[in-house]
Amino acid sequence: MNFQPRGLNDQALQGSSSYQAEVEAARALLEANPTWNGVTAEAVARMRLQNRFRTGLDVARYTASVMRADMAAYDEDSTKYTQSLGCWHGFIAQQKLISIKKHFGRTDRRYLYLSGWMIAALRSEFGPLPDQSMHEKTSVPALIEELYTFLRQADSRELNDLFRTLDAARKAGDKAKETEIIAKIDGFQTHVVPVIADIDAGFGNAEATYLLAKKMIEAGACALQIENQVSDEKQCGHQDGKVTVPHDVFLAKIRACRHAFLELGVEDGIIVTRTDSLGAGLTQQIAFSSQPGDLGDQYNSFLDCEEVTPETARSGDVIINQNGKMMRPKRLPSNLYQFRPGTGEDRCVLDCITSLQNGADLLWIETEKPHIEQIAKMVDRIRKVIPNAKLAYNNSPSFNWTLNFRWQVYDAMKEAGQDVSKYNRAELMKAEYDDTPLAKEADERIRTFQADSAKRAGIFHHLITLPTYHTAALSTDNLAREYFGEQGMLGYVKNVQRAEIRQGIACVKHQNMAGSDIGDDHKEYFAGDKALKAGGAHNTMNQFG
Repeated sequence: MNFQPRGLNDQALQGSSSYQAEVEAARALLEANPTWNGVTAEAVARMRLQNRFRTGLDVARYTASVMRADMAAYDEDSTKYTQSLGCWHGFIAQQKLISIKKHFGRTDRRYLYLSGWMIAALRSEFGPLPDQSMHEKTSVPALIEELYTFLRQADSRELNDLFRTLDAARKAGDKAKETEIIAKIDGFQTHVVPVIADIDAGFGNAEATYLLAKKMIEAGACALQIENQVSDEKQCGHQDGKVTVPHDVFLAKIRACRHAFLELGVEDGIIVTRTDSLGAGLTQQIAFSSQPGDLGDQYNSFLDCEEVTPETARSGDVIINQNGKMMRPKRLPSNLYQFRPGTGEDRCVLDCITSLQNGADLLWIETEKPHIEQIAKMVDRIRKVIPNAKLAYNNSPSFNWTLNFRWQVYDAMKEAGQDVSKYNRAELMKAEYDDTPLAKEADERIRTFQADSAKRAGIFHHLITLPTYHTAALSTDNLAREYFGEQGMLGYVKNVQRAEIRQGIACVKHQNMAGSDIGDDHKEYFAGDKALKAGGAHNTMNQFG
């Protein structure tokens, strides 16, 4: 399948035309319908350009092409990795993309991540829940739709500002400015970017996975991330008690997701398969095997077993044949079966190879710490079979990044024979170490972790699952401490509003951000001079320039 290069103009990717062409097309339509009086060609063109994505499927098809092109670019150059931050609300996603465009000019290789953890903790009607797939499955596509609603509104708002600037240039007779603004409109880059959306373990069997996948794709998701845990026993990847399923069960869910993409016409949709085998020591069932060495037999070979004879067999035993011997897998009172200790890495590698050979596009290996060589060791083995294998990796807030990297530097220094006597390894988190050479080296390794692991460990996409959960808590704590303390109103003005103004945060004009200027312009389109607009001289938003 051919995918359009990311370097092309967004309008070409979206099938849009130039501003002037849109105006001319609208003018021809209106001339053919003379009773549509009072409707202007320029207003129609503007509203069309402000709504380039008519449906969630338009979003999914466009963002899939973007992500596919980015994957191809990464295969050629590992410095072109991609990144995302998890967002639990459409407003957070919108502000993230507005900020990216403000600071970097373009949104290239920046995505959104939708975390099942944050939906469970923040978006369930049951209230805050742990990450165990207990939240309503419908809340997942609902959040995807919300994310894209806010991103499309960001498009509309930015273009509306350009249209107003264009009108001002025309009113002033400034032809050069008019030409400049039209060029900006024609070269406009959308805030709509790919979302990698967490479908957990599918919320049921393969049919349930398919039904939910359809809803997520219809809402705009171009990439679905699914994990190999048991659906009704699912745990957060950084919790204990994880239980995996045999490969055949998981492959059926991969096919279910692919069928959903193909049914809806998103032929280049992306499936990200996550393996929790590194931290999962249990399985719910013994895999079906029809011959030695098949996939079921390989899965069962990792079970923790003991040889039995007719004399040592017990009532209720499950017994399997392994290499001609009768073996009893260790079964817990929960009726789960136990894997042999130390097999997690081998199981991860087998999971990844099997997934890529059966329709997956990207891998996700859930690890217990951020260690490049640990990841690279597994990827090296996978790439011996699948040379272009690449990962999405969770730069998780569940890791203590400071402590992990200080430990890594400490251990490297000690192994190299350097003097580490002034450091207490057990207390390296303390602030007293912040300005030491060890801590500075650790911080530098953290800073370059994404670039280094993209090059060494095949990580195409770096994401932080829960960052905006933590930033919301931190900023609220800071505001509460100041506002309800001695600083009073200055706690808000100095640390929030004054900072917004000086940093150029668009949201300081919260009426504009919520769409008041767009609404005013629509009123003028609809009612002309009779429109009652909100943005007049007495609007206090004018205080912000």
